[in-house]
Amino acid sequence: MAGGYLTTHVLDTARGVPAEGIAITLYRVSEGGRARIAVAVTNADGRTDRPILPEGRFEVGTYELVFHAGAYLDATGAAPESPRFLDEVPIRFGISDPAAHYHVPLLLSPFGYSTYRGS
Repeated sequence: MAGGYLTTHVLDTARGVPAEGIAITLYRVSEGGRARIAVAVTNADGRTDRPILPEGRFEVGTYELVFHAGAYLDATGAAPESPRFLDEVPIRFGISDPAAHYHVPLLLSPFGYSTYRGS
């Protein structure tokens, strides 16, 4: 049986387009805190060029994706604020099936966001 992997993407729901250029940091979370295990930037399709957690590094556990959305929102001309309402968007989630494809997207606007477990 093949091993699992993790993908993500970001859609700008205010503008109706993929969100290009958003930096993403992936952490593994444990009792001792969190450890950074990957970084990526979204491409023109709002996706990372490869799985952010590929098959060889995929493990059961708790993870956190942090989407660094503030710079992207500034670049799109969203109304400026100081501090910005959404700057870093953390999504903490669990991986329980070591052979599954987990997909955790971010639907983003300047004043709100949502996520779900996609396919």
